[in-house]
Amino acid sequence: MAFEWPKMYKADEWFEQQATEWVFDYVCEFYDVEDIEDLTEEQIEEIVQYRENDLNEYSPMQMGFSNIITQWEDAQYE
Repeated sequence: MAFEWPKMYKADEWFEQQATEWVFDYVCEFYDVEDIEDLTEEQIEEIVQYRENDLNEYSPMQMGFSNIITQWEDAQYE
C-alpha cells in the first residue's frame, strides 16, 4: 500500500490558524493596539515591508502575515 495521509488539510488549517494568531498577538502588542483594524496605514506598510524584505519567503509565518494584512485591507474598504 502506498503512503497516504487522509485529511491532511486539517493539519494545514491548524498551522495557518496558529501562525495567524501568533502574528496577530505580536503585532497588536508591538503597536499597542487592540485589533489589527486599529493599525495606521504607515504601521501596516511596515508590516508589509517586513514580510517582503525580512521574513524568509518559505516561512510558515508568511500565512499569518498575509492573513492580518488582508484583514486590515478588508476593514479599510468597509
